[in-house]
Amino acid sequence: MSMQLFFHSSLHSSSTNCFFDKEESQHIVKVLRKKAGDILHITNGKGLLFEAKLDFATPKQCEVSILKCTLQLPRPYYLHLVVAPTKMNERYEWFLEKATEIGVDEITPIICEHSERTTIKVERFEKILLSAMKQSLQCYLPKLNAPIASAQFFKTMLTDSSAKYIAHCQENEKRLLSRALKSFPERIIVLIGPEGDFSTNEINTALQQAFVPISLGDTRLRTETAAIVACHTVAVINERTNISST
Repeated sequence: MSMQLFFHSSLHSSSTNCFFDKEESQHIVKVLRKKAGDILHITNGKGLLFEAKLDFATPKQCEVSILKCTLQLPRPYYLHLVVAPTKMNERYEWFLEKATEIGVDEITPIICEHSERTTIKVERFEKILLSAMKQSLQCYLPKLNAPIASAQFFKTMLTDSSAKYIAHCQENEKRLLSRALKSFPERIIVLIGPEGDFSTNEINTALQQAFVPISLGDTRLRTETAAIVACHTVAVINERTNISST
C-alpha cells in the first residue's frame, strides 16, 4: 500500500505524541481502516517528517506516539508566485493544486487594474494547498498571502532582493524564462497577470523595479496555465543546474 501523509501543525522536533481531530480521525479509521499499532507518517508543514505509532483509534479521536522525527531538506530555491485571481474560481484552485505538486513556496493573489475577480476564499485555498501537499508527499506547506492590490504590492517590492520576473502580453522585448534563469537565483518572484493582462502602468512600474519581462512560450496562455508553466520551468531549470554542477 502506498504511503499516506498526515498533517499536524502543532508538532515540533521534541513532540512525543499528538491527537487528531474528529475529521482526520474519521478518515484514519473509517476510510483508511487504520487500527491501534499501525504506523503513520505525519508532517508539520515546516519540513519535519514524523513516524508515529497509532495508540488509540476511534472515529472521534486518534492518538499517536512519535517514534522518529527527521528534517526534510527544502528545495535549493524559493519560488514566490504572484498570480492574479482568475474569473472562474476553479481555475485558480487548479493552479494552487498543481503548483504545490510541482514545487512552490509562497503564493500571493494580486488584484490588478484589469482584474475581473477581486475576492477570494482564503480558507478554501488553504485547504487545497494542504491537500495537495499531503497527496504529493511533501513536508513544506506553501505560504498563502492575503490578496493585495498591485499598487501596494509594488511598494513591498522596493526593498526585495529576489530575482524578479513579469509575464505579460504586450509586444515589448521579452526573454524566455528558461533563458533568463541561466544563472540560477536562490529566491525567485514570478508575476502573472489577469485575463485582461497587466495595465501599461503596472508593466512600467514593474520594469522600474527591475522586474525582467519574460515570455513563457510562443502561444498565449491563460493565467493559471502561465503560472503552472512558470512553476514547472523553474523546477526543470533547477534540476538541470544541479545535474550540470555534479
